[in-house]
Amino acid sequence: MDLKAYLAQQQERIEETLDEILPQSDGYTASLLEAMRYSLFAGGKRLRPILVLAACEAVGGNTESALRPACALEMIHTYSLIHDDLPAMDDDNFRRGIPTNHKVFGEASAILAGDALLTEAFVLLSRPCPELSPATQIQLVNIAACASGRGGMVGGQMVDMAAEGQESTIDTVNFIHKHKTGALICAALQMGAIIAGADKNQLRQIATFGNHAGMAFQIADDLLDIEATQEQLGKDVGSDQQRGKATYPAVVGVEEARRQATELHRDALEALASFSSAAEPLRRISAYIINRKQ
Repeated sequence: MDLKAYLAQQQERIEETLDEILPQSDGYTASLLEAMRYSLFAGGKRLRPILVLAACEAVGGNTESALRPACALEMIHTYSLIHDDLPAMDDDNFRRGIPTNHKVFGEASAILAGDALLTEAFVLLSRPCPELSPATQIQLVNIAACASGRGGMVGGQMVDMAAEGQESTIDTVNFIHKHKTGALICAALQMGAIIAGADKNQLRQIATFGNHAGMAFQIADDLLDIEATQEQLGKDVGSDQQRGKATYPAVVGVEEARRQATELHRDALEALASFSSAAEPLRRISAYIINRKQ
């Protein structure tokens, strides 16, 4: 399997669907749409929506029915990045190689663009869909909401900010990573599996894979903040250390962080042991996660 070709193909499908969902102009809200689209189409890897599609494939489902839920998750992720970059939070100047949303449109517009993307995601997830039963849609809404709010990404972000400049424990770092980053990655996988009609055992194995892969992804991100260049990463580097962020390298050191990422990757693969070759994209993506350079 050619992972690069697979990722490119799925990314193209997601880009096309996002473009259909979010118009370029709409009367009085044209400026809001411009700010929303600026960050949504800023060249991201589309990892989370691709995981939705790959998990759907792994269970033997039709990925066409997973495209819009996958795009909803990308909207949630993009909203979180816009807000994460704001002066009140990380105050970053660049994201994905271009100026952050608030640098281009102003702080107020950036807040509203993020708010609108989050809300639009749930409009998309709850809109009647002939390929999905109402019960399945309710389940998808619940998973996305739980992963996004106090018990997921937002809760992780709050603890992340509170831990800045403090002497953190590995338990604190694990909590931040599991909630701020891992929750949405695990949600993506669960959503894809549910759309495909996964049974309880398959869903449990997919969730286990997601928990391990999500943690490995964030450890890799911690390492990139130290080792990558701004050109590779597309955003300010070294900012975690400057702010005294609670990260794996800060708590356990670079080598131990790298070792734990490798161990998490191994555990993630073990969770997929009973799946057929249809899960090969997931297996390959998990390797990409810990070896990526951007």
